[in-house]
Order: sequence, then structure tokens, then C-alpha cells
Amino acid sequence: MSNQAPNEARVIPLRPPAGRPGTARPASERPATTAPRPRPAAPAPGEPQAPKEPLWRDLVGDVLRRERLAQERTLKEVADAARISMPYLSEVERGRKEASSEVLAAAAHALGLGLGELLSLTQGELTRRRADRSRGRSTAPYNGLCLVA
Repeated sequence: MSNQAPNEARVIPLRPPAGRPGTARPASERPATTAPRPRPAAPAPGEPQAPKEPLWRDLVGDVLRRERLAQERTLKEVADAARISMPYLSEVERGRKEASSEVLAAAAHALGLGLGELLSLTQGELTRRRADRSRGRSTAPYNGLCLVA
């Protein structure tokens, strides 16, 4: 016969066991209750909704795409120069991916910008969109007529 211990794991609960229905715990063992946070009131039907704050990844992507197109470079050229995949750069430009600072720096350098310049241009874009929103203008890019001679 062997003196092996049974193959049972010792379970230590993270929370105290819930009392049985109908049994009250002493006040010292009850969790403190807090009032639920009030939700912001939804606008009435027909009332205009406040526009959402733009996401940083959308702003950075817009700036990267605008700079790339201003230089008349393809997505492949910039992705190769930045040593990142073309699909990933495309998703960053479209605001689908939250790029790391290393990826943003690589994309900025591939476009001849420093990371500080990219962030400064992005901050300028945020400021412009806020000003447009406060004046009631659309924040969609290229919302006007452009004539080229």
C-alpha cells in the first residue's frame, strides 16, 4: 500500500461564498452599495446629436494619407520604405489600427517627416476639426469644390 495523497486540488475562493437565498449576511460582511452613475440623457427625437470627438488613430491616419498623396507616392512605396506591411499601413491610414510609436515613426520617416512633425500635424488637424465643428461645418475632408487650372 502506498501513502500517496489524494489527487484533489485545494480551491481558495476569491470571493466569499454567496449566502443562500433568504439568509441575510451581517452588515459587516455585506458589500457597500453605490448608486449607479447616471447616464447622459439621450437627445429627443429630431434633436441634433452632438458630434463625437474624433479618434487619434483617425486623425493620424488622415495626416499620413494626405502627406503620402501630396508626395504622389503609392502605399507600397511608403510601406517598403518604412519596412511595414502594405495592408497594415493601409489600415493605419484608414484609422482601423492603433499603431505603435515605432510604426508611426517609421511611416513618418518614410515620408520625410520626423515623429514630432507628424504629431504636430495631427494636433493641427484636431484643432481644425474642432473649429469647423464649433462653426457648424462638416468635418468631412474635401467637402468643397476644387478647381484646377
